[in-house]
Amino acid sequence: MSGLTPADLEAIGLSLKVAFTATLVSLPVAFAAAWALARGWFPGRSLLDALVHLPLVLPPVATGYALLILLGRNGPLGRPLAELGIVFAFDWTGAALASAVMAFPLMVRPIRLAIEAIDPEVDEVARTLGAPPLLRLLRITIPLAGPGLVAGAVLGFAKALGEFGATITFAAAIPGETLTLPTAIYQAVQLPGGEGRALMLCAVATAIAVIAVVAANAVGRVVERPAGRR
Repeated sequence: MSGLTPADLEAIGLSLKVAFTATLVSLPVAFAAAWALARGWFPGRSLLDALVHLPLVLPPVATGYALLILLGRNGPLGRPLAELGIVFAFDWTGAALASAVMAFPLMVRPIRLAIEAIDPEVDEVARTLGAPPLLRLLRITIPLAGPGLVAGAVLGFAKALGEFGATITFAAAIPGETLTLPTAIYQAVQLPGGEGRALMLCAVATAIAVIAVVAANAVGRVVERPAGRR
């Protein structure tokens, strides 16, 4: 089994960068969407629910192409952003954006379930005692939904790390710029004699995923531990 090349190590580093960025950017938005779906009753709620889960049912290539149409240099959103110096298409930021979009539904689901599991009376008691909405959010909702936040972050990170279809469509596979770990695995499989390299890359991806899950479980146990036992 051949070792990893400098290009492979660069792809691994870029994948970690993309996955961390996608997770950090998506998590606050995922929490807001999860809270709205769990607690809010408003016109268009069903439409929001459908839009949140749309990346799960659309082919990833279709999602990547939609991002390319909207955010490409000549797209309706991409052109004004490019004039401001903000470019997503065929850049690592585009890979992070595509990964974030694909990971978003997997982040929302566990957070929403965690919020729905919180007894509404807890928030109501705090409200009657004079706690403002922001304080209730920071002191009650977020701590009690902590395990869901951790689970959502891990699922989002794992999905972003392994995203292929939307990323390669929107950001391509430019070595040193947008060539991520899944794309490197795909390219290795296509080359004669590249099976060993592909296995090594798969082993690296598996190791990263296992480390992420173990770390998340450890953090989850700390979050779930009663305050008096910390």
